Amino acid sequence: MAQLLEIHPTHPQPRMIRVVAEKLQEAGTVIVYPTDTAYALACRIGDKTALERIIALRQLPKQHQFTIACHDLKSLGVYARVDNAGYRLLRRATPGPFTFVMRATRDVPRRVLQAKRKTIGMRVPDQGVATALLEYLQEPLLTTTVRLPGDDEPLSSAWEINERIGKQVEIVIDAGIELTGVSTVVDLTEEPPVTIRQGLGDLETL
Repeated sequence: MAQLLEIHPTHPQPRMIRVVAEKLQEAGTVIVYPTDTAYALACRIGDKTALERIIALRQLPKQHQFTIACHDLKSLGVYARVDNAGYRLLRRATPGPFTFVMRATRDVPRRVLQAKRKTIGMRVPDQGVATALLEYLQEPLLTTTVRLPGDDEPLSSAWEINERIGKQVEIVIDAGIELTGVSTVVDLTEEPPVTIRQGLGDLETL
């Protein structure tokens, strides 16, 4: 059964963040953590075993667009190709509830890329627990929303997530909040950029 950790949503306890970060160093670890839109499954980018567990849990198709959650734009730039216009847009929109589809660099494992286009989703979440964890790790996380097979919407509470998939992950972070949103998805590989999905991110900020 997963370890259910109660962590304050805006002032996360450093000791608890350390517990999560240390667990993520163990091969095959999958966690559930809060973002500024929904709860998400996450693992280290290069952890093949953990990735396979996430794919199986969500029954994801081969063409699924994974997302890399980063602490800041500097770390984002390691994994995605960003031109000057794109960087200006990212500065306006991050951190926040946006996912940007971008051309991946060679630092991204091929198995997590969108197969045909060689793209990856990139996020800089604006949520206390997510920010603290990414800052402590000093590396991004591979992440995808906790939306289970057959469900139309993501699971909104840590309690429900623990009930449904607690036996299939190592840690569920309970931030004491319900999260029911989705990010706004913008494709930066097109010129001009194309909005794929309208979510919580306000397009006027772009």
